[in-house]
Amino acid sequence: MEIKIVQTDEQLQDAYQVRKEVFVEEQNVPVELEIDELEKMATHFVGYSEGKPIAASRIRFQNDYGKMERICIRKDFRGKGYGKDILLFMENYAKENGLNKAKLHGQIQAEKFYQKLGYKTVSDQFMDAGIPHVEMIKSLTEWNR
Repeated sequence: MEIKIVQTDEQLQDAYQVRKEVFVEEQNVPVELEIDELEKMATHFVGYSEGKPIAASRIRFQNDYGKMERICIRKDFRGKGYGKDILLFMENYAKENGLNKAKLHGQIQAEKFYQKLGYKTVSDQFMDAGIPHVEMIKSLTEWNR
């Protein structure tokens, strides 16, 4: 997978396409919650395989955290390590921009995936868009991959 930091409207539409397929169509998240008012404040990422968009995510900087958001892989491409690839790419982007911590709101079904990558659960379960989540954090200065 080739991961790109979104630079063009076409790349942004590719990222939105993946997010809509995963979150809106597959998980029934209302589109107005998925594409929100924070889009313009975020840096977006899109992953391509053979020229087709298959992964997407975004990051926002909050104090000294990189807030990892909207991480998704199209269903046919899951289980191939692409989720790990895009998340590590985002972490490197955060470090290159002077941040030393990452946080995310992970869906409960993905909690173990994030834990394997060094994230620690720091909240009780809460609902977001009708899906149970937990808040998770990770130090980007420790070697914990």
